[in-house]
Amino acid sequence: MNGEEDNIPIPSLVDQPQENQEAAGDGESTDQPNREDYGKTLYGCEHYRRRCKLRTPCCNQVFTCRHCHNEAMSVLSNPQERHELVRQDVKQVICAVCNIEQEVSGLCSNCGVKFGEYFCHICRFYDDDTTKKQFHCHDCGICRVGGRENYFHCPKCGSCYSIELRDNHSCVENSMKNHCPICYEFLFDSIKGTTIMKCGHTMHMDCYSEMISQSQYRCPICSKSVFNMSRTWERLDLEIEATAMPEEYRYEVSILCNDCNNTGKALFHIFGHKCRHCNSYNTRMITTGENHQ
Repeated sequence: MNGEEDNIPIPSLVDQPQENQEAAGDGESTDQPNREDYGKTLYGCEHYRRRCKLRTPCCNQVFTCRHCHNEAMSVLSNPQERHELVRQDVKQVICAVCNIEQEVSGLCSNCGVKFGEYFCHICRFYDDDTTKKQFHCHDCGICRVGGRENYFHCPKCGSCYSIELRDNHSCVENSMKNHCPICYEFLFDSIKGTTIMKCGHTMHMDCYSEMISQSQYRCPICSKSVFNMSRTWERLDLEIEATAMPEEYRYEVSILCNDCNNTGKALFHIFGHKCRHCNSYNTRMITTGENHQ
């Protein structure tokens, strides 16, 4: 993962005779764009296309990106040696073309290639694939993808959301600065897509889809319904009406509604207990009915 790639030679001023260096320096500027674009999209890793590697100050090793570093460090046999890279701490990069180590910058000081078509000096982030429409959010403190014009920063939730959610979502303070309740990966700087549920809690889109495919329709954090379940509640009304309980099980139980947070009473039934306030069946019994066992 941190092995060195084969170097591809590129013409550079340091490789040319002195007279050619002087001629190039005198004004052949038309060569500069070609020099900067040399090797574009040919280098990188499974996460990013870039023409440099990072010297990680935490362990003094070389990796193509922070994800490569974190994946390698997360499987070390000694748990005490496991760690993650703080991207802002990176001070040195190694050019993937000429293999020269140097301070963080946008261009190689030796061969002149551009390390990444997109470069953020704050995040030490490089990427040749600009179709992602990367941008740096100063409020988040990190780079995002998707185009600045398509997102807004919610100060209460502490993250960037699609403009479709402006004034159209339930705010939960720092909701993105938590772990996905399914896979437990930290959401704030995850490269996977995330979604916001009705309750305001967030999780990975893939994890959400998997949860729904398993017929789980409640938020794993607060247990509220993740979408409109009124049709399901109507079907339960019909099923309960058609399925009478035996005489010995016809008694009331106390319930708490996960959707509206109200408490109340409901007739015991094996199919569910309906909230009298919001008509939801997303409820839980708070008395066991021990007197009726």
